Amino acid sequence: MSPFPAGTAVAPERWRQARRLLLVRLDNLGDVILMTPAFRAIKETCPHIALTLLASPTGAAVAPLVPELDDVIVYPAPWTDLAGDRPPDPSVELATLERLRAGRFDGAIIFTSYHQSPLPAALLAYLAGIPLRHAASVDFPGRLLTSRHRHPDRRLHEVERALDLVGALGFVTSDPAIRLRVPPAERAWAEARWPPGRPRIIVHPGCTAPARAYPPALYAQVVARLTAQGAAVLVTGGPAERALATQVAGPTALSLAGQTTLPQLAGLIATADLVLTNNTGPLHLAAGLQTPVVALFAQTNDPAQWGPWRVPHRLLYRPVDCALCRFFRCPYDNACLATVSPETVVATVWDLLKTTRREHP
Repeated sequence: MSPFPAGTAVAPERWRQARRLLLVRLDNLGDVILMTPAFRAIKETCPHIALTLLASPTGAAVAPLVPELDDVIVYPAPWTDLAGDRPPDPSVELATLERLRAGRFDGAIIFTSYHQSPLPAALLAYLAGIPLRHAASVDFPGRLLTSRHRHPDRRLHEVERALDLVGALGFVTSDPAIRLRVPPAERAWAEARWPPGRPRIIVHPGCTAPARAYPPALYAQVVARLTAQGAAVLVTGGPAERALATQVAGPTALSLAGQTTLPQLAGLIATADLVLTNNTGPLHLAAGLQTPVVALFAQTNDPAQWGPWRVPHRLLYRPVDCALCRFFRCPYDNACLATVSPETVVATVWDLLKTTRREHP
């Protein structure tokens, strides 16, 4: 019999006695955001525990918005490199190991999606000498994990998966919502970007995975219609998305792509009435800031696992036979999104705003 059968867990008392825990989530911004209710569960159960996040450069950017985090370590793990174009550089792993050893962590909790293995990160924690190492794994972990969790045999949202993982260690919360915090200066900066008296809409057309993106020409038509109908539209994006944002904004909206930090983007979302975007990080930022979302949600992923969490929202897509493909690039011209008309998107935006529009100063 395996010494680490599914469901094996170290007694919660050992985890509650910890002083410093490492929380590992090594992929994208939205993935880290979805873990934050689990971070809060740890802090609510044991306020004395200091929490450090080990995350990718993209995921680590959310740390200033997460009040439960005490520190962050940036690590571009090779097994979560979507582009796959970085040459091997073991010095990065060695430097990260030294940083982890210096942290003197009592335990590491490794968060993964259902299709990811925690064992590469578990090996890193093992080599760093972290005594307690907890994750969900279907693979035999040997000594890499000191406790191996098994999730229920049903479909779980990623937030629920994270809460279930820490719940096995005795960490619970009465509030499973995502609750991010925008610094006051960034909120004030964002408030000044909006013209008075008009519905406020953020349009974020970019996406890490091209298969999840609504076509730019259709986004541009949506923006033109929304502004013609009286909405104030700000188009957001990263530095590499300036051309995309300019195209989508057209002559009637304002593009701020490449001009905001992540806390400033969060401020814009927090002061908006609605966010229109793809299945991407700002969708989950909006959920964490309780801003309603219209999501052009490609069928590459299951919305029951990755959709907006506990926020008013609408999902737009067309059913396709190739659903749940998890493709990074679509070989079929993004048919599940490209066949959603701009008229449908605009009507859905106004329908949601009827019941959710906010009062502004």
